Amino acid sequence: MDEEDLAFRKGPAKLRDLDSLSIEELEEYIDELEAEIRRVRDDIEKKQRHRAGVEGLFKRG
Repeated sequence: MDEEDLAFRKGPAKLRDLDSLSIEELEEYIDELEAEIRRVRDDIEKKQRHRAGVEGLFKRG
């Protein structure tokens, strides 16, 4: 588990101050957030596949 994982478990993320950001910076921020959402969704899918495989092992008996 890395430091980012530990930070997430400590509570909700702090909201970023958007007032000081330009339109270009806001668009970059959106791109970063969308990339993070894709990363999290990929991890969820990976864990669901793993869970399905493990559950399949226990149901075979």
